[in-house]
Amino acid sequence: MNILIVTQYFWPEEFRINELGVLLAERGHRITVLTGIPNYPGGKLFPGYGLTRKRSEQYNGLKVIRVPLIPRGKGGRLRLILNYISFAFTASILGPMKCHDAYDVIFVYEPSPITVGLPAIVMKMIKSTPIVFWVQDLWPESLSAAGAINSQTVINVVRGLVRFIYSRCDRILVQSRSFIDAIVRLGVDRSKIEYFPNSAEAVFDDAARNAEVAELIGYLNGFKVMFAGNIGASQDFESILGAAESLKEYKNIHWIIIGDGRMFPWVQEQVNKRGLSDTFHLLGRHPLALMPAFFAQANVMLVSLKKKPIFALTIPAKVQSYLACSRPIIAAIDGEGARVVEDAAAGLTCPPEEPGLLAKTVLQASKMPAEDLEEMARRGRYYFEKNFDSTTLVNRLEGWFAEVAGKKK
Repeated sequence: MNILIVTQYFWPEEFRINELGVLLAERGHRITVLTGIPNYPGGKLFPGYGLTRKRSEQYNGLKVIRVPLIPRGKGGRLRLILNYISFAFTASILGPMKCHDAYDVIFVYEPSPITVGLPAIVMKMIKSTPIVFWVQDLWPESLSAAGAINSQTVINVVRGLVRFIYSRCDRILVQSRSFIDAIVRLGVDRSKIEYFPNSAEAVFDDAARNAEVAELIGYLNGFKVMFAGNIGASQDFESILGAAESLKEYKNIHWIIIGDGRMFPWVQEQVNKRGLSDTFHLLGRHPLALMPAFFAQANVMLVSLKKKPIFALTIPAKVQSYLACSRPIIAAIDGEGARVVEDAAAGLTCPPEEPGLLAKTVLQASKMPAEDLEEMARRGRYYFEKNFDSTTLVNRLEGWFAEVAGKKK
């Protein structure tokens, strides 16, 4: 099949669509990616890229076409709006000019913003190509939960935009079953919606040791709690810091944070203010290829989100990575994500925004025999293979593509 992927984010930005596109290409499909100039998460254009440079390139057999956008900068509200709108506008105008082929299907990857669907709709109107839309974040719920928008009027306008985009999609895929009811409430026929969870990149199949990583954290003796990913408002670092502060007398418990994001400077300031520098370690952002090596150094992996209805519907993508890498999990989350960890018997859960309970859960894990933690890890890997195996998931995706492409004919 000839497939057009529309995504605001793509390699060298680290998103799961990168590997999924390669897997489809390895199965013989012709893949074109319509995307923006890489600038996530740092907010600046990646080295070597510019508004007029490297607008077309190849990535592991995929043809990548880039359109200019306004970089997200420091992630302030106005800059993010400009970032989102600029990609939607330029991709809608330049996409039809640059993507010349007759495509069998348009596949939209939407981790936010929802506006990524607009250029796909333009392409559909011009080429009569069906759209398969993969929902990673529910809009407008995600906007209000993150505190980005508080105006009910604006929320209603966004809801109308979401309804407009969904109504023009031929199939909608959701990363969590809990998304389904919210999408149906927007007028989407239930028969058009399918459950398509995230898998994890192949790199996570083995939590291998690495000398570079061992040098960074190998000197830390004791129980290592590791968080990997975005450091933003949604990840509830207030509770993580509160738990660490209540346990700071336990010098053997180390909190290791791998990642970057809007809240990084605030977290750094709080670590110093609360006197946590001995046990709370901010290591910044590192390449995806090194993540398994970091995970291998951890006793448990941490996932946390704020207590919001939308987050209870979500399976944080890092859960699949933790499971794939055979690491036990502490999940300070509600709903669907917590259910996965509990069903897998792959770790311990506690309610979000409860620093005291998080501290208690971490202390409990630190006192568990090593063999019990490893048994959790093994159960987690088994659950991943049964429920999130990439081969099985791509088989399903190909089937949905064939269905909508057949309907077109």
